[in-house]
Amino acid sequence: MIEKGNKRIIIVFLMGILLMALLVVLNLALGSVNIPLSGIVNALFNGESGNVVFENIVIKTRMPQTIVSLSAGMALGVSGLLMQTLFKNPLAGPSVLGISSGASLGVAFVMLFSGQVLGFSFYSLGLWGDVAVVASALFGAGMVLMLILFISNHIGGALSVLIIGVMIGYLSSSLVGLLKFYSTEEDVHNYVIWGLGSFSRLSADKAWIFGVIAVSVSLFSATLSKPLNLLSLGDRYAVNLGLRIKRARFLAIFSAGVLTALVTSFCGPIIFIGVAVPHMAKLLSRTANHIYLIVNSAVLGGAMALLCNLAARLPGIEQELPINSVTAFVGAPVVIWVIWKGKSNRE
Repeated sequence: MIEKGNKRIIIVFLMGILLMALLVVLNLALGSVNIPLSGIVNALFNGESGNVVFENIVIKTRMPQTIVSLSAGMALGVSGLLMQTLFKNPLAGPSVLGISSGASLGVAFVMLFSGQVLGFSFYSLGLWGDVAVVASALFGAGMVLMLILFISNHIGGALSVLIIGVMIGYLSSSLVGLLKFYSTEEDVHNYVIWGLGSFSRLSADKAWIFGVIAVSVSLFSATLSKPLNLLSLGDRYAVNLGLRIKRARFLAIFSAGVLTALVTSFCGPIIFIGVAVPHMAKLLSRTANHIYLIVNSAVLGGAMALLCNLAARLPGIEQELPINSVTAFVGAPVVIWVIWKGKSNRE
């Protein structure tokens, strides 16, 4: 017989899967052009929909966007949970270590610095400009991640790592501000648009590659559930149970860092999903076991990203809204609830 707690976790998981499936269909069907279910099925499985416009919209636009939304949401949900557990901070998120800021700094050099030095922005080169933006974001995020991993391995201490990560974020933001000040209005505009985030920047082939990598690393994070369970009890207790603290922190930071760098590089710095989703998973699952929390954070993260993507291009909206303007409306109430609950518990 299934215990009551496990039964609740299974129900949350299954409901999350059903919600994701429903949102996938809605993401394929709704937008500036509404497509019937029969048209979606024919375009995806029969290779033709009887309507060339429907087929192009589903295959070339909405399916890649749906894959990226789902994968990015899963990655951010898992990354946020890892950070909140590692630093024991309910408001920690994927960007807390400065990795997103490193990616943003890399993109700033491509969009802003190159315009001043070379006389033109790499962003204006079409396909090669997109490649340059992604490569620079990956490079910037990778450099910060390696620095954080080095600090974690040689200095140790979650608080030290957290403080240094926050300082790296401030330094990156300062350099970006200087680049903005000396850049042209057009280059600054392009950089601001990139910073607002989007799930629609990848073609179908690239979207599948992105999805496979993001989901694979998210699944790998589930292997860290036992060390995370021990870390959540406190360092001294974890050491007494035989946990190698530095190794566990290194793997957790590495997994969260790779997920954050991947999403930021291809989608821009997506806010709030990584902070809000872990709390939703804990609230609904009512368990401290991280194997369940990681799985449900991935499922709920994917569902939230799909919901935000759908809201960003609802029928009646002529242009697609920036994804961060939507995630803020969804995630901010959850963060406010966390602060309010914490205050209530202390009183």
